[in-house]
Amino acid sequence: MPSPSRSFDPERREFVRVRADLPVKYKFLSQDGGLASDEIFDGTTSNISGAGILLVGQMPNSDWITGLLMERIVVGINLFLPGAEEPVKALTRTAWIEALDERSQRCSMGLRFKEITKEHLDRLFKFVIRAQMP
Repeated sequence: MPSPSRSFDPERREFVRVRADLPVKYKFLSQDGGLASDEIFDGTTSNISGAGILLVGQMPNSDWITGLLMERIVVGINLFLPGAEEPVKALTRTAWIEALDERSQRCSMGLRFKEITKEHLDRLFKFVIRAQMP
């Protein structure tokens, strides 16, 4: 008897995603000084889940794309949830990058949480759950 095949579903997610347009401050970090910047950037989310965020923001150097995708560069984020006094802080890895506009250097980046405290992850989960309620 042939084994059942498993199809790949690109929309199958580990966590529920919610649409959210929230402010994010972020910074590119690397052990290699040429692949990072001390500058803090302002961006926004497009959606959020317990696994990561979709960040829309500036990438100061298109040469960093390979470093981001190979985790030689990570992204530190401060995500500002509505009504919260302190941002959710996390270190993220870049899962994918889409639509880099050469003029504005803005793009969409799928960021997955690499390091996040339990407290900050709990705050994020509570936000995602509340966002799904009518």
